[in-house]
Amino acid sequence: MRESLEKEIQVGESNSNSVINSNNLYSILKKLYFAIIFIAFNSAFGFGQMAEFSVDKATYKFPNTPEGTLLEHYFTIENTGDAPLILSDYKVSCSCTKLELPKHPILPGESYQLKLTFDTKGKYYFQDRIIYVMANTKKGKHKLRMKVNVVPLGE
Repeated sequence: MRESLEKEIQVGESNSNSVINSNNLYSILKKLYFAIIFIAFNSAFGFGQMAEFSVDKATYKFPNTPEGTLLEHYFTIENTGDAPLILSDYKVSCSCTKLELPKHPILPGESYQLKLTFDTKGKYYFQDRIIYVMANTKKGKHKLRMKVNVVPLGE
């Protein structure tokens, strides 16, 4: 193969600007090889970066609440990782419980006030909701919880 590289390779016209000799080609290929290796190693270290989901208090208990009240609570979420945190979705068993997910990634070291709302209309007595938040973390799914005792109207 080295012998084939030692031959001159002509590109386009045969003027002095368009001729690539074997030494130039070998040098270009060598630089390209090292550039590819550099990019691969840099990417490998970049893939090691992860977002981390940290919450101040994962369970919140509301005080006794009359039926028909719309409750709100803010969970403080912090990204303790070294890559942007993306909260992409959430799962909960009842449509009466909602989260307002951030519209933009949470940058490393930053916090976000994740708003939870719970509509007590038609709900009675002890209510316990587990909310799973999907994120781009190693764990992937994070658990938040809300509890409340809903007092029916007239009691």
